[in-house]
Amino acid sequence: MSDKFFLLETDSPDGARAGVLHTEHGEINTPAFMPVGTYGAVKSLSPDDLKNADTQIILGNAYHLYIRPGIETINRMGGLHKFIGWDQPILTDSGGYQVFSLAKMREIDDDGVTFRDHVDGTKHRFTPSMVMNVERTIGADIIMAFDDCAPYPSSLDYLSEAERRTASWAAVSKESFESSEPLYGYRQFLFGIVQGGTQKELREKSAEKIVSLDFDGYAVGGLAVGEPEDIMYELCEFNASLLPKDKPRYLMGVGRPVDLIECVARGIDMFDCVIPTRNGRKGTVYTKAGKLNLNNSTYKMDEDPIEADCSCSSCESFSKGYLRHLFKMNETLAGRAATIHNLHYFNALMSEMRKAIIEDKFNEFRDEFYLMRGNKK
Repeated sequence: MSDKFFLLETDSPDGARAGVLHTEHGEINTPAFMPVGTYGAVKSLSPDDLKNADTQIILGNAYHLYIRPGIETINRMGGLHKFIGWDQPILTDSGGYQVFSLAKMREIDDDGVTFRDHVDGTKHRFTPSMVMNVERTIGADIIMAFDDCAPYPSSLDYLSEAERRTASWAAVSKESFESSEPLYGYRQFLFGIVQGGTQKELREKSAEKIVSLDFDGYAVGGLAVGEPEDIMYELCEFNASLLPKDKPRYLMGVGRPVDLIECVARGIDMFDCVIPTRNGRKGTVYTKAGKLNLNNSTYKMDEDPIEADCSCSSCESFSKGYLRHLFKMNETLAGRAATIHNLHYFNALMSEMRKAIIEDKFNEFRDEFYLMRGNKK
């Protein structure tokens, strides 16, 4: 058993798991959801807002933080935790997702990636060792190895190249990480990332290589990039079965409530996604009965909160009718209130799953989840 991650209960040998990941900025009870703070802030929310929504850990993006404000600024400010006023755990993505998302603005080779800055067009070179220096300087509790995230669909040749590069970069990342020291007096953990697209053979090969490097945890990458839902679930379960049982498993970029339920059922411990925050800013809120669009005219005279039994500050203070009015007037409070509710809902969902796993009632919880939604995904 890892001295960092303790598995408390499993629903089945390869099913839902409840655990705890120990960091020097606090414990992360899994299953856990990480809201995305790309530039060091979850849009419109303060650290107190995040804590009041029971957020355990947030995610920042190493590429974007490197571009702005720059790692020299973060270093002079004492690391990202101090810079943003957040004293709980942080995870940083390595920039590997930008290999996928900024495909038109980068050139990739076996040693790394040359990006054109999406802000001013200047060139920046990312290599695995350089990324480790960036992530050490940012100072997140959990940092990710640099990887090559292939789009969907991709040719078998491209997927094979991306898998090979990911394994090579993982080895360099691990070596660079182990030859350096944390800068701010606390321990950092390094996670490796499994790739392989929709090809099981490649994913098995990738998992074997990445696991052999003995990372502190493992991420399943390259899913939720356009592939059908059933394929994502199948590959999630397949990949989870290839990863060590005594280390945390992180599925990157996945966050619909139904996906959280289904992928926890398949052995995943950690998730991140922009869904609750981005959709909240646009007026979509999540409830036990499904999602609602507060822009709809049906809520114009609705005196009820978003969710009757929700204890978030938005539901305690505002009606759906008032929130609809705020969205129609483009008031900043609208998106902020919806985002607070959504994060409260997502974190509560993870906590309820954890409780159900520990009580050996996960299947009943899963059935109730769908029943409340009218058996709709």
